[in-house]
Amino acid sequence: MIATSRTVYFGSQKPVLPDPGGRLPVALAYPGPSRAAYAALGWQAVYRLASRSPWLRVERFFLSAKKEVPRSQDTSLPLDAFPLAAFSLAFELDGAVLAQALDSCGVPLLASRRPDFPILLGGGPLAFLNPAPLAPILDAWFVGEAEAGLQDLLEGAARLVLDGASKAETLEWMATRPGVYVTGRSATPVRRVWPASGRVLEDPACSVFVSNEAEFKDAMLLEVNRGCPHACRFCAAGFVYRPPRHARVEDLRAAVAEARPRKVGLVGTALTDWPDLREFLRWLASVKIKFTLSSVRASGVTEELLDILRNAGLRTLTLALEGPSARIRRKANKHLDEEAFLRAVSLAAARGVNHLKSYLIMGWPGEEDADYEELSRFLAEVCRAGRVGSGKKGIGHMTLGVNPLVPKPFTPMQWAPMAGEAALEERWTWMESVVKPLKGVRLEGERPFWARLQGLLARGGEDLAELSIMAGERGWRKALDAWGGDVSSVLDRERAPDEAFPWECVDVGVERAVLRAEWERYVTGRPSPRCPEGPCARCGACGEPERTPDDESLNVP
Repeated sequence: MIATSRTVYFGSQKPVLPDPGGRLPVALAYPGPSRAAYAALGWQAVYRLASRSPWLRVERFFLSAKKEVPRSQDTSLPLDAFPLAAFSLAFELDGAVLAQALDSCGVPLLASRRPDFPILLGGGPLAFLNPAPLAPILDAWFVGEAEAGLQDLLEGAARLVLDGASKAETLEWMATRPGVYVTGRSATPVRRVWPASGRVLEDPACSVFVSNEAEFKDAMLLEVNRGCPHACRFCAAGFVYRPPRHARVEDLRAAVAEARPRKVGLVGTALTDWPDLREFLRWLASVKIKFTLSSVRASGVTEELLDILRNAGLRTLTLALEGPSARIRRKANKHLDEEAFLRAVSLAAARGVNHLKSYLIMGWPGEEDADYEELSRFLAEVCRAGRVGSGKKGIGHMTLGVNPLVPKPFTPMQWAPMAGEAALEERWTWMESVVKPLKGVRLEGERPFWARLQGLLARGGEDLAELSIMAGERGWRKALDAWGGDVSSVLDRERAPDEAFPWECVDVGVERAVLRAEWERYVTGRPSPRCPEGPCARCGACGEPERTPDDESLNVP
């Protein structure tokens, strides 16, 4: 069930801070504007957990790209006035914002030069994936899902600090806690912690703040599921959030009934896999609450689901395509039936959907021109499938988001080379030529420079802390020009099978041998099964009894 009060603040409403007596002031910072923070369920989940504690006084910070002293949204106190600051870090480029914020308020940028408070704690997806590039800056990391012990960690640190413990003594204690990585103090690798609740998402995240200034305007966001069972080899969420879990429909109904929002946004990596999706959407419609959905799988699009969406007035459908050809999708373990995709488009068009969104990844290891020639033909088929009847019927607009593949840690692609900038630019130009004659199709996406920069930070080591610090001072392009590190050694080569990786200071639970076997299956184009519904011992993430390396459940010949 969803724990604690589900108080939601609408519009300009602000939390009432508790009396500071006997509480440790904690800065909870998001490396971006409030509109982005209010769309980040992870940051809001941490706020909900920490703000209910009798030991903590939590204040919100939104870190700006401008060179200005970061101040609390609640009291206007500067960041350096807080003995403990926690940062929610989801994206590789967040490091520059973090460094600039610290520098603006006079906090030394390297942890080694901060013998005294504040303690700077990092968390979020970067803690799961690769804390190394920011490890020299932050004092500690919480490697896990917030519901699995973050509140206990913060309260324990608060007790120590309030009792007069030094920063060093507090960090020594933190280093002994499950899921906490303190550089130079913790025994490594630090295992990710998550709530041991089987395949049920016991405490799904939901919005604390609902605002018309948020990226999802006026919508209360609800987490439907966490993790994904489909095991696409490029997707970090499918590996670092194992095992995949679904929320209970009664818990989400209770959250909505208590908050009474006008609109709900459903968030999840596998929405149509949630068995209660249609029931919940019908209930929302019955209580006259609008809703939006994130991307859905084509195989999960049914006439019943589309009728629910049509009756709710939704006219946009998002379907993930990912790979340019059936061959690449098979290598990536993206289980997509092209006929099911075209059928979903036709059904959607016949039921009033007029805008189709889809996402594509380019720059795959081993891709060929023939893969993109196949894509050209398939996009034409998609456009034909979207034209049904005349007048208001039919899909008139298609937005195709195209982004380069960024190999991520703790996925099979962690061994893969990344496509070069020139090759990616060439693919982008080719995509523009393909889309140009297709009526109503618009191309958008991230430029190769920024994708390559993300790739560098995603799989780099502690030497990249200097790059983030420089970027906070002068911007990423100038910083990269001035940085003396070897970009090519990080990005442009296939890693050796037994190479030690800088991110292996943490352990997400999926065995390295399993990831390596999946990379080899990518190379040879062999598919693997999805995660089963119940516990298993295939990859090690479920914490089931250990298996021998030749266990057939791995399904790797």
